[in-house]
Amino acid sequence: MIEASSKVHYSGFHMNGVTGGAASGKTSICDMMIQQLHDQRVVLVNQDSFYHSLTEEELARVHEYNFDHRDAFDIDHLLSCMEKLRQGQAVDIPKYDFKTYKSTVSRRVNPSDVILLEGILLFHDPRVRGLMNMKIFVDTEDDVRVARRIKRDTSQNDRDIGTVLDQLWTKMSASEVSLFLYFVWYNNMNSYSPVVCVFGSVYSGVDFCKRLCGVSVIRSYFSMENALRACCKGIKIGKILIHREGDKQLCLSQFSRSVRLYEKLPNDIAERHVLLLDPILGTGNSAVQAINLLNYKQSLRISAWLLTYLFYSLAPQGVHVVCKKFPRLKIVTSEIENGLNEEFRVIPGMGEFGDRYFGTDDD
Repeated sequence: MIEASSKVHYSGFHMNGVTGGAASGKTSICDMMIQQLHDQRVVLVNQDSFYHSLTEEELARVHEYNFDHRDAFDIDHLLSCMEKLRQGQAVDIPKYDFKTYKSTVSRRVNPSDVILLEGILLFHDPRVRGLMNMKIFVDTEDDVRVARRIKRDTSQNDRDIGTVLDQLWTKMSASEVSLFLYFVWYNNMNSYSPVVCVFGSVYSGVDFCKRLCGVSVIRSYFSMENALRACCKGIKIGKILIHREGDKQLCLSQFSRSVRLYEKLPNDIAERHVLLLDPILGTGNSAVQAINLLNYKQSLRISAWLLTYLFYSLAPQGVHVVCKKFPRLKIVTSEIENGLNEEFRVIPGMGEFGDRYFGTDDD
């Protein structure tokens, strides 16, 4: 729709949501959509407008405040404003000041034909998702977003670069750092001197594998990509989005009909060794879908590694499903857990991976 040369027209009221990582280009995408909809009344509303004003105690420790946490937003106020606009009423949208960390003024927004709502955690709340006629995710490389965010926060939000970098660093969880260190160790093994083992055999180390490629299963915000990029500079990364649905009363083999919705893979993936990045393996159905796609792209040459997130776990049922179908596949993980519960979640496990990674776990 953005690239279309003809005019785009909606009949009736529409509310479209645009989300993606910080500094991914959400506002730019919205601006292009507004240009295409120039013959209709369109208004842009930012989720950032609904940040909570910080208390004096929070202001004293603002460098520790997580603005990327769901609780940083006043979602109830956002929902109230959107419902009024849906009913044809004008609303006052707050304007958040990132220098004072308070909402000081408001802007009047009148009812329109199309409401564009954008924000980093826009689709986290099911009530907000339910309002959308269209949902768009903006996928931008991490290094590009980091550069944009540093420039934006230092020039527009009056923050020093040290504070910005500290906040970015704290987003890397302990398990992500561990994966990073694992890859660094692997990358440097070939520089070590030969080691004479206790039985006299000589171990000379390993060489770093060439022509690598990462493929990220899109969930939990591509959490393994940062560590891979940090170790393998310039590595090509692909994406696969898989939707899972199913009747929880069915048996394991019937549960979760996995449907591939989106793929973006390097053109030369058939010539590369693939690191399939997926933070969790439960039933194994999503993994099978992803590997089947890679097999097809690689001309039926099974050479993918399924890397699960370190300090997270696999269910034995999922391991059996994947290994039975792909016996030559190499699986690297930190631990195999007891199994799956009635909700087909890994037990004992550590809870939802996304909650652990983003720090949104209630526990």
